[in-house]
Amino acid sequence: MYVVLSCAASIDGYLDDSSDTRLLLSNAADFDRVDEVRAGCDAIMVGGNTYRRDQPRLRIRSADRIAARRASGLPEHPLRVVVSRSVAAVDDWLAYPSIDLALKDLEARGVRRLMVEGGADVLAQFLNRGLADELHLAVAPRFVGDPRGTRLNGIAEATLAEVTQLDQIVVLRYLLRDHAFMRQAIELSKLCPPSDTAFAVGAVIVREGKILSTGYSRETDPTVHAEQAALNKIGDAKGATVYSSLEPCSIRKSGARPCADRLIEAGIARVVYAWREPPLFVHGDGAAVLKDVGIEVVELTELAAEARATNVMMGP
Repeated sequence: MYVVLSCAASIDGYLDDSSDTRLLLSNAADFDRVDEVRAGCDAIMVGGNTYRRDQPRLRIRSADRIAARRASGLPEHPLRVVVSRSVAAVDDWLAYPSIDLALKDLEARGVRRLMVEGGADVLAQFLNRGLADELHLAVAPRFVGDPRGTRLNGIAEATLAEVTQLDQIVVLRYLLRDHAFMRQAIELSKLCPPSDTAFAVGAVIVREGKILSTGYSRETDPTVHAEQAALNKIGDAKGATVYSSLEPCSIRKSGARPCADRLIEAGIARVVYAWREPPLFVHGDGAAVLKDVGIEVVELTELAAEARATNVMMGP
């Protein structure tokens, strides 16, 4: 299940103040953006406090988006979900006493994309436990400064993927699981049989928040690369993200097909790597090759040292 967190906050990080009325931090353009994100989801979740205080509708507003969902064979609106020990299911709302039970049941119902719209406690749980894939944070042009107000809290590493300005509101789209999946790839690189003529690389293939396959250099034979090893284990990787501890190769000294070409053929949508390949064995530029065909490429330079550590004798 792919999980998108969505919230609006003030410049100083407040989601709400301590007054009796709801603090509105979005404008019309941002409400329409949220409506578009909702239309692409199977379910929308809020916590008990948000449910009681705001009485959210969580309905798609655009008639065109409703029609598009209907034409695709989907319900007009996503499922509405509340997580609370004190809220019972009402009308078409689904109620769960915990996030774990909610996620388990929603996945059994076929929910593939979940949007979480608050409140602060629920958002913090998803952040702290590493349960979310994206955070959409709309930053409003105001300071709240209310010591009793509600702030956005949580512990997570994030990759800034997109910045959108909607009049005076700036929407920041963060990817939350990149670091976790990359660290898995780096750990896999430590399993590589030693070599004096090739790097030690790990790769993880992920789609909709789930790991489809993993691989590492020389896993099955002395010439196999990490991305190649991972791709060989699955039949369909279209639309997936590949996490590789090293930039995918665009040329191979052995003359075998480069990993960049294999990723393009497999229909990979996104490639994330930690360490740019040094020109020790070949002069390649896999990132540029992938970008040229429209694949999104992200370099996590902050994790390059960890990826390089496995190859301590392999150049700068």
